[in-house]
Amino acid sequence: MEENLIIVSSDSHAGMPKELWPHYLDPQFHELIPQLHADNAKYPVATALLAARKTGGSASHDEHRAAHRDGWHGLHDPVLRLADMDREGVAAEMVFHGDSRLGDLFHNGTNRRYSLEAWEAGAKAWNRWAADTFGFAPDRFLLTGAVGPCVDIDAAVAEVRWLAEHGFVATYAPHYMTLPGLPPLFDPYWDPYWDACEEAGIALVVHAGFGTEQGVVFGVIEDIYAAAAAAAGSTDVDELMQHASAVPSEYAQFFTTFVNRNVESRRPLWQLTLGGVFDRHPALRLLLTEIRLDWIPATLSYLDGVFDAHRDDLPTRHRPSELWHENCLAGASFMHKVETEMRHEIGVETILFGRDYPHPESTWPHTAEWLRDLFHGVPEDELRLMLGENAIRFLDLDRDRLAAIAARIGPRLGDVSVSDPAVRPDLMANFDARGGYHKPAEGDEQIPAITPLVEADLRLVAAGARPAAS
Repeated sequence: MEENLIIVSSDSHAGMPKELWPHYLDPQFHELIPQLHADNAKYPVATALLAARKTGGSASHDEHRAAHRDGWHGLHDPVLRLADMDREGVAAEMVFHGDSRLGDLFHNGTNRRYSLEAWEAGAKAWNRWAADTFGFAPDRFLLTGAVGPCVDIDAAVAEVRWLAEHGFVATYAPHYMTLPGLPPLFDPYWDPYWDACEEAGIALVVHAGFGTEQGVVFGVIEDIYAAAAAAAGSTDVDELMQHASAVPSEYAQFFTTFVNRNVESRRPLWQLTLGGVFDRHPALRLLLTEIRLDWIPATLSYLDGVFDAHRDDLPTRHRPSELWHENCLAGASFMHKVETEMRHEIGVETILFGRDYPHPESTWPHTAEWLRDLFHGVPEDELRLMLGENAIRFLDLDRDRLAAIAARIGPRLGDVSVSDPAVRPDLMANFDARGGYHKPAEGDEQIPAITPLVEADLRLVAAGARPAAS
């Protein structure tokens, strides 16, 4: 009997309900909660304004609009989320913080500037809420911890150990939000942290942003809200949404760059490879999610050239492309058609599909249709790798348990691998509007942008690093 496909999504989100903030947040920071509520009145509206401005309403497909009006509550309700996972045939999925509808407690790149102490407390609060809410089903919910400022390395190491003890599989990498003076990832400062991640089996996640200073993004959120409010002459949400066109184009471009084309999000790839971190910590694992895949082959080729030119001065004996295949995985959130076509250039064994539940740009609630078109014509062995087997290997998951779940919820091979995907034209247009499904490949377009970043890091490596032993 043919085994059902095991789908392990590389990307989903969860948010703590606002009424629980006082329960999980250290009481000494409760005085900040009113400001956080005020911030979270603006953040969802600003992101909705951006979406409306970008698509002119074309993303408001009836089924999609209804799902995001009524069905996103799985952000905080594990029973609803499990029911939706079963409906879409998702055996397990990684769970990250971050959604405009519930916001986060000081530790997200979209928060305004708060104290480092509040940032640390907020990250711990989210981790403890996530453990309490989703920890009963660790085979289905693959939790990823929020990360604090990491200015106290002993405290950061202790939190990694707490995550492992409570069933988490990963943590956001340090520098998700960054601080002036915080050492780069290849600095020996981080070695105790990497040791803890290796020992605990905790993977590092870079998700839709990296290296952003606290408060920068929220300043743009406030500007978006203010532009619409000025045009509407009101702060009524319905009135604001009628004036999405008043949002300046540079703000829309800012968020496009921040989420999907942020070259800083690619920096951990060369800091950990060229910087010798994987040589010193060969069991360390890096998962890049929701920062696209279509740049990876050109960037690895460029980084291999950098290695060849500087190999005698680098603390690594391995080309970045070799370490990519040994230590890294690309979480392909709402994967584009061209990225399927590039799968052999990227490495089929380094790709993991992600549905990005329950974000508006995600494949949800049409994951079945998205997969049918996305993987049309892909051989079964490659399909199985990219849907789940890569995650099982990379995260050391219980395959027998996941296979048993897949046997109950599907999908069957024939549900995804079909001779004719037959996706409705209106739905395909919606895939383009909400997730850029048919965008062309980036290729080497951003190499000029990453070159000065790589060169700056090489200077720091040369100033303090030592070549690894042969």
